[in-house]
Amino acid sequence: MRNLFDISTQFTQLLAQAPDSAAQDGGGTALGFLGAGGTIGVVIILLSFGALALLILHLLRIRASALAPQYVVDDLTDLLRSRRIDEAIAYCRDEQNECLLAEVMDAGLTRYRRSPFGALELKAALEEAGQSQISRLSRSLDALALIASIAPMLGLLGTVVGINGAFGTISSAQGFARPDQLAGDISLALVTTIMGLTLAIPTTSAVTYFRNRIEKIAADIASTVDELALYVEIPPQRVGAKPQTAAEPPARPETPQPAPRPASPTNQ
Repeated sequence: MRNLFDISTQFTQLLAQAPDSAAQDGGGTALGFLGAGGTIGVVIILLSFGALALLILHLLRIRASALAPQYVVDDLTDLLRSRRIDEAIAYCRDEQNECLLAEVMDAGLTRYRRSPFGALELKAALEEAGQSQISRLSRSLDALALIASIAPMLGLLGTVVGINGAFGTISSAQGFARPDQLAGDISLALVTTIMGLTLAIPTTSAVTYFRNRIEKIAADIASTVDELALYVEIPPQRVGAKPQTAAEPPARPETPQPAPRPASPTNQ
């Protein structure tokens, strides 16, 4: 950690010294371009590193295979189909099975066990838990959205600072400032704007992408939760029962046939 801090300090000092070298080489190199942004440029670069780290984190976290793994769905289906509610609750609380689906089912099944209304409370508990988990997942994008909002403002701040410095240079030179005296301030004004927009545009796109991705995954998880809840809502006596068929009408009793009469003797 200390080595990382030392590297960051050296990098910041290098960028702080870069405007002088940028003025000497005309800002043709990438380091000279970044250094022309001054202190505000350094802040934008640090924010870009943070945005990249958050982007990778969300790519790994906001996935259907991470929020609702298939093996968790299969195991919960087997447990709930056989009416092993307590085992399903313990399964959801296991750290190895930790995911959004397990947390939602844990909240719903626990409330189902504790409430005297049973299955009547199940759907409400699952819906409340699902909304809470999805809201928490959406709030994790706030940091990335904040960077997307701050970046263009920092670029605008650099523009204002650069223009103000240029006018200060003109004022100190009594209206006869040389172009090379204004180059540093004008470069600061332009470079910070470019850096701010370069960070804000992809970051804003990433926030929109992740929000749409959350909505799609949430809809799929809601469908899975409804299917799992059906196994809990079915009364125990009906589990595994065969569907009833229409009753056959009773057979009509046969009418007794009259006994045959004996043949009368004939006259011979």
